[in-house]
Order: sequence, then structure tokens, then C-alpha cells
Amino acid sequence: MVISRRDAALALDIPMEMAQRHGIPSKLTEAELRDLQDNPPAWLVQSRANRTGKRPVWVQLTCAVCGYSEAARPKKWWPEFSFVFCGHHRNSELPELFRGEVRSEYEGIGSRFVGVVDVPESRA
Repeated sequence: MVISRRDAALALDIPMEMAQRHGIPSKLTEAELRDLQDNPPAWLVQSRANRTGKRPVWVQLTCAVCGYSEAARPKKWWPEFSFVFCGHHRNSELPELFRGEVRSEYEGIGSRFVGVVDVPESRA
């Protein structure tokens, strides 16, 4: 089976830019990907060693309403979301806000999402 460079970057947990810069082809076989995982080149070993573990390179975003899902590169300004939803859903479709909590919304998450952070009123 043939996979894309993007899927390889996801599997290797590296940015797309790094995959391109280090010559990962636009299409590769599962065997080639497995070889990269089993015998990582020096740049991949170094990249993994430099990780602080604070933020993943990729995250899976899944709409709390319809279940649409995509992988995205988290941005430094993203807080820890309670959930995300597709921007076209109505507020009445969202999970209910618990009593004593305040909701904040962050647009521009991934290709179509709005991120939601629900916190107790005392922390707001």
C-alpha cells in the first residue's frame, strides 16, 4: 500500500516541513515507512531527542457534535480544550455547560473547528 508524505509525517510524529526538508518522498510504501521507523536516520533520532514532551507535534481533532475528525499541528497559543466542534454547528447542538462554569471559544482551530474551554467560574 502507498501512503502520502503527510501520513508518513503523522506516523513519524514530525512536522510536514521536516519531512520535506529531509527528502521523504511525496508517496512511499508501508515497507519504506516501517524501515524509517525501525532504522531512523540521524536527523529523526535527533528530532526525537530534542522533544520536550510539552506539546505533541500532531493532535487529532474530533467534532463533539458530528464526529468529523482531522489531524492538525497544535499552535502554541492553543489552550487545553474541553472539546472542539465544526464552526457551522449551532450553539444548541453543543454539549451542555455545567452549572458554575464559564465557556470560552477559540476560532481558527484546524481547518474548520472552534475550540471550547469550560472552566469553573472561580477560575475565569
